[in-house]
Amino acid sequence: MNQTENVNPEEIEKFESVAHLWWDLSGDFKPLHQINPLRVQFINQHIAEHPVYKHEGIFDKQVIDVGCGGGILSESLAKLGAKVTGIDMGTEPLNVAKLHALESKLTINYEKTTVEDKAASNEEAFDIVTCMEMLEHVPDPASVVASCSKLVKPGGLVFFSTLNKNIKSYLLAILAAEKILKLVPEGTHDHDKFIRPSQLIAWSERSNLKCIDTCGIHYNPITENHTLTSSLDVNYIICCRKVNS
Repeated sequence: MNQTENVNPEEIEKFESVAHLWWDLSGDFKPLHQINPLRVQFINQHIAEHPVYKHEGIFDKQVIDVGCGGGILSESLAKLGAKVTGIDMGTEPLNVAKLHALESKLTINYEKTTVEDKAASNEEAFDIVTCMEMLEHVPDPASVVASCSKLVKPGGLVFFSTLNKNIKSYLLAILAAEKILKLVPEGTHDHDKFIRPSQLIAWSERSNLKCIDTCGIHYNPITENHTLTSSLDVNYIICCRKVNS
């Protein structure tokens, strides 16, 4: 597969069809809005612990949000003062992201491109790379990991979030979340494309990314609250630091 073709048209079409709901806090993307503060918390925590970044925080850092969709995370990072680029292959989600950023009076550079193509012309251009809930929607997730590594500067941080591949993740992320509780549209996820943490960390390490932390995201269906947890059984996020090759 050509790296620039690492796109699943069916996945793009799926998100195109519901793009108008991206900023509806009670709609199909409600779970993303709910977990977004936890993602930002996890990112800020590791910036605060970084030997260089801790002195200035995320302010003025070059950040790229890979698979940005409608811009939920991109906007949160821009509000903290980061210089954000968001990339995606969905036209309608990007249009929604651009319009919402305009309404929010935020300057964010949104581009329709693959991470592979972006990395080819922007090697080591970013301080921080985020790639959230995107790896499970592409044919070759290892290629995305490698390209994220190319994009980040030596010593920079890369954050990935995805879903673990096990029986529990099927029961909670698909059976419960999609079919019973209707938290997200049915068909949002394909369990066969979920990724075990050990596999994601192996891909990262092969691409000069050292995993320095992992964290799970737990959902309580009764309180509708999400919390960070040590368990990586279902949703999880990892932080990697780029090491010299």
